[in-house]
Amino acid sequence: MGDPKRPRKKYKTPRHPWRADVLKEELEIIGTYGLRNKRELWRAKTMVSNFRRIARSLLSQPPEVRKKRERELLDKLYRLGLLDKDAELDHVLDLRVQDLLERRLQTIVWRKGLAKTPYQARQLIVHGHIAIAGRKVYSPGYLVKRDEEDLISYAPTSPFAQGKKPPGLEETPAQGGGSS
Repeated sequence: MGDPKRPRKKYKTPRHPWRADVLKEELEIIGTYGLRNKRELWRAKTMVSNFRRIARSLLSQPPEVRKKRERELLDKLYRLGLLDKDAELDHVLDLRVQDLLERRLQTIVWRKGLAKTPYQARQLIVHGHIAIAGRKVYSPGYLVKRDEEDLISYAPTSPFAQGKKPPGLEETPAQGGGSS
């Protein structure tokens, strides 16, 4: 079980952390998805690599042995919204870290237009303005399941639910020739 005071890391760091091309790529992804630090990116990369590792191990097993576990993996990835319903095990090997980052609550709030930027989406979530099916979620890294995607909205207790818009999303009056 392990020591409860010492939780296990959920990510693996790069083998060569100071390569210029890796640093540039990581920085672009962090900026695009509004991640707080590289640890969030490394966690997503580790999750994708674990899914791919399981798929590779299943591909090496005989078909009659892997059938049940293959279906479980594909169903889980379908529920998470990472694969289509008719996907095969080879499609798991094509997963990218960006596919997983697109399923984060922070990204979906931004893409739905509830926030102007991914950073504003993160702030709205952390401050308790975003809810899934009426239940507040405070974690920007929450992986939204396929059936929860349409249930994302402002929290009922949030002032933004009553029609007020977050800063940056409010409609500006038309710029025109006003009389003096």
